[in-house]
Amino acid sequence: MGIKDLPPDARPREKLLDRGPQALSDVELLAILLRTGMAGKNVFELAQELLSGGGIAGLLQATPGSLKVVKGLGPAKQAELLAVFEIARRALSQRLQEREAFHTPDAVKQYLQLQLGHKNHEVFAVLFLDSQNRMLAMEELFRGTLSQTSVYPREVVLRALHHQAAAVVLSHNHPSGSVQPSRADEALTQNLKASLALVDVRVLDHIIVGQGQSLSMAEQGLL
Repeated sequence: MGIKDLPPDARPREKLLDRGPQALSDVELLAILLRTGMAGKNVFELAQELLSGGGIAGLLQATPGSLKVVKGLGPAKQAELLAVFEIARRALSQRLQEREAFHTPDAVKQYLQLQLGHKNHEVFAVLFLDSQNRMLAMEELFRGTLSQTSVYPREVVLRALHHQAAAVVLSHNHPSGSVQPSRADEALTQNLKASLALVDVRVLDHIIVGQGQSLSMAEQGLL
């Protein structure tokens, strides 16, 4: 059954305007963006297929390459979805720039999830914060297999000084999906914490990101 076959008050667009977006399921919200399905697959089935790989959180991490392989998703729909995903990233970034980041710790995790969760290679990134814990910048500093020898504290310190940061949030992704910190992750965190302390920059957290999940080392008592 397609959208046109539904009673007017059950159609996603009309339902949203009448009752608000919170009244819609994930499939219904996505169906509004997609608008149409394809031969043999209505818009709800197409939306369900897109969500089957990890729900909304997983879809927000989609790349142009991953969307191209979805049958029935042409260039126009791909572009619209990718634009929405980028708007979500920028909205979270703006929120972190305008208010104290750790007033809502989940916002930091969500932002890093959107930035790093979809990458298939390991990346080490740093959020640079001002004295009020508002985000000044985010930089991806290193990539590849991370260890104390491949992440250079000197470079992290130099970037912190460049941004005149008062604090940082460290982050890296685990493409394997597990977000449990390794002994190497813990050692690296302590090494960077000691190096940044020499220039009076605090390490507030080290967040590990996997597909659809994240872990705060501060919340785990590992800082």
